[in-house]
Amino acid sequence: QVQLVESGGGLVQAGGSLRLSCAASGRTLSTYSVGWFRQAPGKEREFVAAHTYINSRTIHAYYADSVKDRFTISRDSAVSLQMNSLEPEDTAVYYCAAKTGYGVGRSPVAYEYWGQGTQVSVSS
Repeated sequence: QVQLVESGGGLVQAGGSLRLSCAASGRTLSTYSVGWFRQAPGKEREFVAAHTYINSRTIHAYYADSVKDRFTISRDSAVSLQMNSLEPEDTAVYYCAAKTGYGVGRSPVAYEYWGQGTQVSVSS
């Protein structure tokens, strides 16, 4: 069982930045592909970005078109999501998720483990 903990959410004005972090309680995320998803009120959970094992030695970063060039996913001891040029449309609860196996997962069903979520609110 992998317990994921997100941190770094908050309230920011449009054009501002936030950095989210996802860590695994008591273990490393180094062998898992990790994705970030978000869910706004009344909407389905949507893919934001993923740091994904393509094979045993290769990791790629993938982004939703809506965040490409604004958000950056990175990994050290945790998996972080740097969010720049935030827009009111980015307001949502952001979740990190982890999965085993190879290949990008853009659907929530691809992921086995989920964090509790962190609120990101962007004011206009």
